[in-house]
Amino acid sequence: MATVKQLPAGGVSARATPHANPPSNHRRKRRWLGLAYLAPALVVYGFVVLVPAVQGVWLSFFHWNGITAASWAGLANYTGFLQDPALRQAIEHTLFFIVFFSLLPITLGLASAALTARKDVKGAAVYRWIIFLPQVLTPAVTAVAWKRVYAPDGPINSVLRALGLDSLAHGWLGDYDWALPAIGLAGTWAAFGLCMVLFVAGTQAIPAELYDAARVDGAGPIREFLTVTLPGLRGQLAIAVTLTVLGAIRVFDIVWLTTRGGPGTSTITPTIVMYQRAFANPDVGAASAIGVVLALVSLVIALVVVRLSENGNR
Repeated sequence: MATVKQLPAGGVSARATPHANPPSNHRRKRRWLGLAYLAPALVVYGFVVLVPAVQGVWLSFFHWNGITAASWAGLANYTGFLQDPALRQAIEHTLFFIVFFSLLPITLGLASAALTARKDVKGAAVYRWIIFLPQVLTPAVTAVAWKRVYAPDGPINSVLRALGLDSLAHGWLGDYDWALPAIGLAGTWAAFGLCMVLFVAGTQAIPAELYDAARVDGAGPIREFLTVTLPGLRGQLAIAVTLTVLGAIRVFDIVWLTTRGGPGTSTITPTIVMYQRAFANPDVGAASAIGVVLALVSLVIALVVVRLSENGNR
């Protein structure tokens, strides 16, 4: 008579029961394979970014002209950061540039996105393309173009003379009072397109049902923008604020190629001071300290913006 083996309570033979969490050799191989693919890029990144960054931090604790032997400076290059009149003026100009390179482009970008994101706006695609065009140009090309615009015989002065306003025509970039705002307007023009495209892309991702619900509740264009569009663009706002503020802090190309920080020091920036300390009047340690401080400030700003954006999404 055949006997039947009694199965465990679970109904499955103990020998046939697999381990609860068996080691996955395949998963480990995939993990190592991914690291192997990333290894060349990580090596290049280390030599190009991390090693120079560590060297810059190390040099910031020395007095060194790039040729003779370096001498230990300790924190002197950092403690003298805000005691330098040129650096204090450069920081003031950076705050001024934040208005033109960040606040104005973001405000104009929001307004343009709100106006052109509607489907019934004719020619919106062409308008966006024209506004985004400065992003295709390099900062050097932008600087050369605006230097020509502000030239004594440039388009602005030609229009003023044609209108009989000869007394207002002058060399804008050579004027102590107008050079900084002139560069600021060029920066607004350059950053405006990026902000607008970011916000337009964000508005297209907002569900149309939210706008329909707002209209049913009797919301007008302004209330619709404040209650639907602006909250829906929180992520794009974080990106725009981060990119534009960091751009204002690190601006160099457009200032150097138009005024070189002049006339006098009326348009000088921290990056120009750093360049001058490193190459014009060599003090590599002081230049490295400026670079370290700018990097830390940029990192803090990026972290704060990201944290605020994450808290707003909760």
